[in-house]
Amino acid sequence: MAPPGWLTTRRRSATARSVLAGEAAAEAARKTSQQLEQEREEASAAEAAAEAAEPEFPVVGDTRAAAFFDLDNTVMQGAAIFHFGRGLYKRKFFQRRELARFAWAQVWFRLASVEDPEHMQEARDSALSIVKGHRVSELMSIGEEIYDEYMADRIWPGTRALAQAHLDAGQKVWLVTAAPVETAAIIARRLGLTGALGTVAESVDGVYTGKLVGELLHGPAKAEAVRALAAAEGLDLARCAAYSDSHNDIPMLSLVGHPYAINPDTKLRRHARDRDWRLRDYRTGRKAAKVGIPAAAGVGALAGGTAAALALHRRRR
Repeated sequence: MAPPGWLTTRRRSATARSVLAGEAAAEAARKTSQQLEQEREEASAAEAAAEAAEPEFPVVGDTRAAAFFDLDNTVMQGAAIFHFGRGLYKRKFFQRRELARFAWAQVWFRLASVEDPEHMQEARDSALSIVKGHRVSELMSIGEEIYDEYMADRIWPGTRALAQAHLDAGQKVWLVTAAPVETAAIIARRLGLTGALGTVAESVDGVYTGKLVGELLHGPAKAEAVRALAAAEGLDLARCAAYSDSHNDIPMLSLVGHPYAINPDTKLRRHARDRDWRLRDYRTGRKAAKVGIPAAAGVGALAGGTAAALALHRRRR
């Protein structure tokens, strides 16, 4: 390819071949820049056209619709239980020796990404025993402080905007999480949401007994909670939306007409693509490619114990 005329007419102090190489590179850079700019403009136009073609959602004034948001890694970076545990440990709510019985179960979960029922049972029972006899009001008060210390700055702005869109449309927005219901309620109130569904620990006269009411609100239990709340609130699940990052929440996501995969794990991403669910990923600071067109308590003890085990494991690593 012959060089452009302007590359050969000027006198240079450097060698002719160096000048030619440098100025040819500059010309190529200019062309590449123009091509990239054109591609960006075309991509932006295509995205705008796709969004314009989508039906309005959420539908303003549709009060039989509501939104259900998972908490950990969906609304907030990290796990609420872990952050709550950091706060309890900082306040010397428990000692390291009390973590020994269930720390290995948490390490197993982190390394193997397998929720072994036996390990989860051991961790749950050990954690609940730590706060047995403590007052619910005590952990609620501490929870308010811990939110400000560890959680407020970890809310995903993108997911927060999605929740606000439902609120602006006149719809109720609920958190649905395995975290203690008291902790979840604090977060929901601070974010201006309607309320929260969370794991409920048994208490008598305001004091924890060390037992759960049922089991952790996890996996299928979340779907049952959403189903029960929808019936009580007179909601049409086909018009509702649910948002989560985890494949464990597929039962909840499958329950509604508008499922969203937010910051999804590998299994959920694959499942969402297979079913044309919408996808958002805020971990890179930008919206990920959209998939398909949308069909539209206190286990403060459990929180503290489980989370502190993770914190201890991280420090030792």
